[in-house]
Amino acid sequence: MPLLRFLPEATNINFIGVRYYAFAFDGLLLAISIVSILWHGFNLGLDFTGGVEVEAKAPYSISQSQIGAIREQITALNFNDQVIQTVGGGPCARPEGSCVMIRVQPRANQDYNAAAQTIKNKLGTKYTYLNTQVIGAKVSGELLHAGIYAAIAAVICISLWVAFRFEWQYGAAAALATGHDVFVTAGLFSVLHLDFTLTSIAALLTLAGYSINDTVVVFDRLRENRRKYKRMPLAELINLSTNQMLTRTILTSVATALSIIPLYFFVPALMEFTGAILFGIVVGTFSSTYVAAALLLYLPKPAGHIETPVAAEAS
Repeated sequence: MPLLRFLPEATNINFIGVRYYAFAFDGLLLAISIVSILWHGFNLGLDFTGGVEVEAKAPYSISQSQIGAIREQITALNFNDQVIQTVGGGPCARPEGSCVMIRVQPRANQDYNAAAQTIKNKLGTKYTYLNTQVIGAKVSGELLHAGIYAAIAAVICISLWVAFRFEWQYGAAAALATGHDVFVTAGLFSVLHLDFTLTSIAALLTLAGYSINDTVVVFDRLRENRRKYKRMPLAELINLSTNQMLTRTILTSVATALSIIPLYFFVPALMEFTGAILFGIVVGTFSSTYVAAALLLYLPKPAGHIETPVAAEAS
């Protein structure tokens, strides 16, 4: 027996009894995501819009007044769009905040490499140029479509695997729960106006795999209990199975979060990626616990399940 126990070994929570509250909460998250995506869209990064990104390092910490001066210099170049911000961490940590990232959208028919060189010429030789990215509009559009297709295909393939591994009812429930987790996390990028890049797509695909893991664990225990208690009502089976796996689910989620939190605070370049994963862990754990299995109540009963009223069984 462990010396410290943060969670009880056995719980008796009525998950099915509060399913309507869970559905309402999930519905609210979906509504916020849909409205934000339709209203604001995504703050597409350079990967998906095309353009030029230059990261330059100064031998001193860059103040806000100096950022303003750099902004005026870049504005004078008359690019279509520009984002200028300081960067910390990594090679920019000594001194802290000594790097500036300049992201611009070149003018129509302007050569992207020439635009990058124009920025460097404007800033001068006092900066060391750490990174320069040039992405054409055609390539960026293809990347955006490929990323969207990859996320959709991941959810579909996961659902088909669950349907094959268990039964089609489980696959349908997994598709709804996993799709919900991915879509709501994508909505987070829209609500907070975070840069939506290829790294964001990687976060969504990672989340899809993580979310289905918790769901499959509950489904697997539900299938075992179904064989064991063939006449137990499905609602009671879901409560029993979810309670049996609750401690394992929470400990897994906490352990995963603890491994990611240091990256969130100490690796600024991965802040949006890790932030999305942490948010997705919370949403995914909630949907796997309260939503995924409860959806089975609204689908045809799985094969081999026999529900007998309590009174009839007693007689």
